[in-house]
Amino acid sequence: MAENVRALIARNKESFSFLYQETIDSFAQVRFFDPETEVPSFEDIDLLYLPGGYPEKHLEALVRNETCRKAIRDYAEQGGRVVAECGGMMYLCKSIVTDEGEYLMCGVLPYKISARKADRKLSLGYRRFMLDGKEYRGHEFHYTQFLGEAPKSIVQVYDAKGNPVPTPVFRYKNVLASYTHLYQI
Repeated sequence: MAENVRALIARNKESFSFLYQETIDSFAQVRFFDPETEVPSFEDIDLLYLPGGYPEKHLEALVRNETCRKAIRDYAEQGGRVVAECGGMMYLCKSIVTDEGEYLMCGVLPYKISARKADRKLSLGYRRFMLDGKEYRGHEFHYTQFLGEAPKSIVQVYDAKGNPVPTPVFRYKNVLASYTHLYQI
């Protein structure tokens, strides 16, 4: 479905680094930007793609680039189409909390994510779910967790054996977000 899509993709060597080449290749056009140092232009794009990575390791740089965070928040609030996976989803949340403190992120999603050592819990495995008549497949790998109750999922997510898992997938306006790294969008 992405073959006619012009995508703007967040990419950084670590904070937004987990990209499948097949996903990149599926877009008609691709532009990249680094959320740590650049402000994205949303001209001539159909989709903002925020892939996974380790934003919790680069929080100070992400916080410093307030103009980028605001631009992404404004784009999402104005109905821009966004897909955010794992680290990208964390970046869209209200904040990320570490042992050193709380770091404000984009604030598109009202959730707080814990990257505190005491809250670390491995979530790992293949995932699949149905949404709008299409099957999505991917995987999950992270130690961070939602602070407080996990958001309600718009679909049931299953592991490779068909067992339900508590991984939420949620939608806000035209934003689709989850801890699941999708194989193709």
